Amino acid sequence: MITPFRKMHGLGNDFVVLDARAASLPITPVRAAAIADRHRGIGCDQLIVMEPGGEGADVFMRILNPDGSESGACGNATRCVAELAMEGADLGTATVRTLFGDLPAERLADGTIRVDMGSPRLGWRDVPLAREMDTLHLPLSAGGAADPAALSMGNPHATFFVPDLDALDISRLGPMLEHDALFPERANIGFAQVLAPGHLRLIVWERGAGLTLACGSGACAALVNGVRRGLLAREAVVSLPGGDLRIGWRDDGHVLMAGPTATAFTGMIDLDAFPA
Repeated sequence: MITPFRKMHGLGNDFVVLDARAASLPITPVRAAAIADRHRGIGCDQLIVMEPGGEGADVFMRILNPDGSESGACGNATRCVAELAMEGADLGTATVRTLFGDLPAERLADGTIRVDMGSPRLGWRDVPLAREMDTLHLPLSAGGAADPAALSMGNPHATFFVPDLDALDISRLGPMLEHDALFPERANIGFAQVLAPGHLRLIVWERGAGLTLACGSGACAALVNGVRRGLLAREAVVSLPGGDLRIGWRDDGHVLMAGPTATAFTGMIDLDAFPA
């Protein structure tokens, strides 16, 4: 089965995007993992499948990690999918439906895409955590990182605020913390260094994907957790290895994320060439 694909990225956080709005595609967890393989497939941080949005939405976005697991949210992918939905309908706005809910998006004057990522969920059951505790201070530490704050942005996030990102062995700490027993559904692990109330440096180990150049939902989580800790203003630039996102936490609880999108290349893929 041969179908078109588009390789897109937001600040280097890259995606293979398939369009299944007109007809369904035979995408299984095993096939998604094979396509995402950077040596034997196309390679990506997540495989994105665009499906019919249904009433009130322009498109439904399905997010599959490189290990085949499904995620409820991905901020950079939301901007990419919103860009495609706007492009196809010649619109300046679009609503992307996800497992987390409907995410309205708009194209700004500078060409970047801004997405309303919804409200963070702050309860321990929402994250989720393995037992009841204060999500602002988790009893967790490893390798110089300690006392993270946790929340859900449609997927679980724990943010460690550290004095020096460069002093951490994130490639070692990330997988260990992702799989900690405190996170029954695993977690995205953010390592954040506050540079100023309006500027944060962030590296994220993504659940099911590993280190990525950028994580939109992780940037939203880090900003919210920083505000909760009294470390950040409600609007800040979040600098990730791939570039900067502009994040704001409005008084009504909604988190806004703005940043660029890009298409690296397009092509055709034979789905039958990958294991089902």
